[in-house]
Amino acid sequence: MKNKDMNNSILKVGVIGVGHLGEYHVQKYKAIPEVELAGIVDINPDRAEEIAARYNTRAYNGHHDILNVVDAVSLAVPTEIHFDVARDILSKGIHLLIEKPITYELGPADTLIRMANERDLVLQVGLVERFNPAVVEMESLLNGPVFIESHRMNVFTTRGTDVDVVLDLMIHDLDIILHSVPSEVKDVHAVGMSVITAMTDVANVRMIFENGTVANLTASRVSDKTLRKIRVFQPDAYLSVNCFKREISVIRLNGDVKDSNFPEIVSDRTEYPDSDPLADEIASFVKVVKNGTAPVVSGQDGRRALSVALGIIEQIKRGCKDFQSIS
Repeated sequence: MKNKDMNNSILKVGVIGVGHLGEYHVQKYKAIPEVELAGIVDINPDRAEEIAARYNTRAYNGHHDILNVVDAVSLAVPTEIHFDVARDILSKGIHLLIEKPITYELGPADTLIRMANERDLVLQVGLVERFNPAVVEMESLLNGPVFIESHRMNVFTTRGTDVDVVLDLMIHDLDIILHSVPSEVKDVHAVGMSVITAMTDVANVRMIFENGTVANLTASRVSDKTLRKIRVFQPDAYLSVNCFKREISVIRLNGDVKDSNFPEIVSDRTEYPDSDPLADEIASFVKVVKNGTAPVVSGQDGRRALSVALGIIEQIKRGCKDFQSIS
């Protein structure tokens, strides 16, 4: 990866799109000593000036203006304009952390990946759950998983409704599972429906991998509570990850036979209450840019998750997609 001799220099970064999520990117960059927040961009000039004043940086009128003063940027604009803005960023030789999903379609995603490769640039996709310490620990304990189950439920908000629930929420679990299972997807069965928005708000997917692993994923953005759990069933253990609380429980046999002639089952729970996955994601992006190494979540990872997600969306469109009450 291109690093422009950045190992010992201050990295100049910018954030394009400083809405709810983009402001968090600004906060995390400001906390990194070897980073200079060179500026921010937002389509709303009042919002841009507000954030610039709050974080002691400069507001730019458009993304073209900031590209001459930065080495790297976070892109947190609506998905519908990801490709156009990201293409401009990469064409200027700027390293890019792009929020999920990478794009709406595979063709544009392929173009961004190719541009980054040709220019030796970092292209990292903001699938932040991969930096959740409970998920990181889970991945270190995987041993031939047979069945994986995920539930991701959110109380409804208007944020993220520019995409359906598969690209809004489920894509996090798709990325984790695709990264965790060393096999290609063989078959997918998906159902879903709209409840509040014009797009799918609730979805359930069953994926079967070539190696026999089965994964069942459920996502909803019309829940009455927040739930983000992943459960893994494998020959030597049962792993339960609470992504929201950032904790993992591991249940396994300890090998000792008790008086009942049954081995003892032991359970260990590890909590990470002080962790900050977004801060870790951004710190990792800064590190790979400065060191010239590959990102944890690459453009190709984002593309793979998008490919499966689009297949799910298409299958749902062919089936049930509207909620009908019985009265």
